[in-house]
Amino acid sequence: MTDFLFHDDSYLREFDAKVTGVTDDGVVLDRTGFYIGGGGQPYDTGTLVVENEERLVTKVGRLAGDIVHTIEGPVPSPGTVVTGRIDWDRRFSLMRTHTALHILCGVIWRDYGAKVTGGDMRPGEARMDFELESMSAEFAEEIAERINAEVAAARDVLVNRLTRQQAEMQPDLIRTKINLLPANIEEVRTIDIQGLDMQADGGTHVANTREVGGIKVVGHESKGRINKRLRIALIDP
Repeated sequence: MTDFLFHDDSYLREFDAKVTGVTDDGVVLDRTGFYIGGGGQPYDTGTLVVENEERLVTKVGRLAGDIVHTIEGPVPSPGTVVTGRIDWDRRFSLMRTHTALHILCGVIWRDYGAKVTGGDMRPGEARMDFELESMSAEFAEEIAERINAEVAAARDVLVNRLTRQQAEMQPDLIRTKINLLPANIEEVRTIDIQGLDMQADGGTHVANTREVGGIKVVGHESKGRINKRLRIALIDP
């Protein structure tokens, strides 16, 4: 079982770990700071330092129940102690982007009561689909003003954990049209943008909305009768 260090500290850039398993081109670690991907957020990349040699981490994800870090170069033996280093520029951009999507979702839910029907992100860019009947340029401009107001409000972003029973007593935690929470999850990690939005989420986020910087709504389109898409991009601070 791999301990997910990123669940407790999204700002962790470097960590030590022990190799507990190997594949043809990767390793399983006892603990990791690399985000493994999920919820629309891509996995992290970076390097593993093995006996003073850096090896690129090109992919992180689940394989047959294990978390495998795919690397370039020779695979170290089980028991080897390694140092993981996150590609911080990419990770921080994804943290800002993911938090921007939560701000967007929070504003749409608060002001229009619309559920999310889909979403995706890459560093600095993202899209989210909502159960909305109409979409227009004027609506997109209005949303841009509202989400940037939430950035400027400098709201703290807190990580909490709830039992499944506690989570099920708060149906607004799940904003997707389909509940994607696995049946075997007993503890639910939440992201709480104070005063705006709280959702079940396993990704990495900034600690305060001001770190997101400016957000542009760069596109809007209809994906069906009651399915509308907004595309956003970050404005570098």
